[in-house]
Amino acid sequence: MTALISDKELETLKTAAEMLRAAEMRLPVLRTISWDRSLADAFFESGEREPPQPAYKKIDPDPSLELVFQARALIDGDSEAHQWLKRFADITEETALLLSVVGTSMFHGHSRALYGGPTSPIADGKSTALDLALRLDQLLTDFDAPAHKLEPPLSLSAENLKARLDRALPDHFGKAAPRVDVTQNVSAKAAAGRDYIKLRQDALFSEADEVQLLQHEALVHIATGMNGAAQPHFPVLGEAFPGNARTQEGLAVFAEFISGSLDPRRFKRLADRVIAIDMSANGADFLELYQFFREQSEFDAPFEAFESARRVVRGGLVNGGGPCTKDSIYLQGLLEVHNYLRAAIRTGDAAFIRLLFVGKIDLEDLNAMRFLRDAGLLAEPEYMPPWAKDLRYLLSYLAYSTFLNEIDLKSVSARYDALFSE
Repeated sequence: MTALISDKELETLKTAAEMLRAAEMRLPVLRTISWDRSLADAFFESGEREPPQPAYKKIDPDPSLELVFQARALIDGDSEAHQWLKRFADITEETALLLSVVGTSMFHGHSRALYGGPTSPIADGKSTALDLALRLDQLLTDFDAPAHKLEPPLSLSAENLKARLDRALPDHFGKAAPRVDVTQNVSAKAAAGRDYIKLRQDALFSEADEVQLLQHEALVHIATGMNGAAQPHFPVLGEAFPGNARTQEGLAVFAEFISGSLDPRRFKRLADRVIAIDMSANGADFLELYQFFREQSEFDAPFEAFESARRVVRGGLVNGGGPCTKDSIYLQGLLEVHNYLRAAIRTGDAAFIRLLFVGKIDLEDLNAMRFLRDAGLLAEPEYMPPWAKDLRYLLSYLAYSTFLNEIDLKSVSARYDALFSE
């Protein structure tokens, strides 16, 4: 064993990690705060006048908190691996507290502690997700109609899309390809889990949706989960939890972006959800949020507006003042992952990009992952998207965008003032 960590300490850390994994497994955040499809049906049957009244399963936090207490007693050290597990313990404790107050006014505070919020500093420590969302909304609103005309038609049924994904997934995963299920009891058009993708039976999809699901759900979320679960010493890296959600979602949205499947209207929808979270935190209720989403795009179906409003208030307060802040992490994560990739390119070492796929990690965990890799305790990722395997395009794009970012856009724009003023 390398001198970086002794055999005895490795076994201790593995025991602590398994305790934290067991604690986290008792805390399924998204499943606990999900809504049954019947709530949407009832809302539309009421003529869109009666706000939904979700009921949530109560979670007893004590068993998880006890496991966290026991794990902390074992994490006695200051290496990067110890720091990683200490952060994992802190987040698991916060997650337990979050689920103990689902459906109350206290939910919002714990949500901000876990995911941050629209006004939390990101990237440079000065910008916020809300700043980016407002800017994107301003830029993309005028393109809503043109973007709608350019979108591929919703010509695929759920069964059609399932057949296409069933053919495509084995090319990337071989015999480990995730299954694709068609079901009615799913709120969004599509959702993914550890080894499956669910498609809503009555939804229609486009060819762009196929690429987006493949890139976002399969080649990031499912792939990092499989890579992490296959780690010989720390299979906890296969688990999704609030502590790695920001980077995982940011990486998934970047995968859409670099593969050309992040269309302007979806990008705007991500921005609008951040704005809506801020509205809810300031008192907007479900009906106001629903109307906001209806007004943001005349081309979205009413159900899509319901779904966006649902995501904002799930687990918190339907009548305003207590949103779930998770959806603010998509733009946060995208900005931070993109900046990390730009910085990693400067090193000229592709290993720093592969490090993102060893499991479900946060950017804060990268030092720990390098520590474990250098100690010979981390396996290389087996499943990665093509753009991360063959780095030629990514290298060219990031090298160019890094230089482009150093150019003063105000000076460039000044050359065209007369043209734009017309």
